[in-house]
Amino acid sequence: MDRSLYVAMTGATQIMRAQDVVSHNLANASTTAFKSELDAFQSLPVLGPGQPSRINAVAEGLGRDDSQGPMQHTGRALDVAVRGPGWIAVQAPDGSEAYTRAGSLQLTAAGVLTDAEGDPVIGSGGPITIPDSANIVIGSDGTISTVPLGQGPSTVSQVDRIKLVNPDPTQLSKGSDGLMHLAGGAAANADPTVLLAPQTLEGSNVNPSAELVRMIALSRQYDMQVRSIKTAKDDADSSLKLLQAN
Repeated sequence: MDRSLYVAMTGATQIMRAQDVVSHNLANASTTAFKSELDAFQSLPVLGPGQPSRINAVAEGLGRDDSQGPMQHTGRALDVAVRGPGWIAVQAPDGSEAYTRAGSLQLTAAGVLTDAEGDPVIGSGGPITIPDSANIVIGSDGTISTVPLGQGPSTVSQVDRIKLVNPDPTQLSKGSDGLMHLAGGAAANADPTVLLAPQTLEGSNVNPSAELVRMIALSRQYDMQVRSIKTAKDDADSSLKLLQAN
């Protein structure tokens, strides 16, 4: 009984871990530029005393799906989407350089360009500051041009250029701040081949239908494990009654 309970219990636990990933993906189905997380059940040996043939099915994270989400034209001057591979460099809360694809940029009262979470966007010489302007235009190469207040369209001037990078995806990992970081806290070099789509946002690449189907399948597997636990308990109760009868 103990063995069957252990098998059913560990199975239910791993299914719950897989459900957490599915729930997280569904919760971010409408989050700008969100990349769905991937996981799968893998067979891993049980450590400790006993036969080496013992195997457990464990829900293991496989990283993320970096495929591009749908492009949505917004018409907003500060909205940008990365076309194809690449990232926008921002300053993380701890001061290090980090990366995001969420291009819903904002301006603070002090004129600092930030992402939607308030992380300053990095330019050619650090965080980008934009003076009061009548018009702001972000080019496909990340160049930021403005028309000063009280001036005509002919007075367009270049303010800065957003740092766009394209490091090796295997070297990137998501931090607790929700941003991508290079291994060891390193900073990637600017890549001139990375381009932006101005006045556009990238949608989440989560497939809600596929995630819902997986959630239903996992729920049924979880119910099966719970029934196995109940069956083991019923067997134990029946065995105890037989022993008492003797």
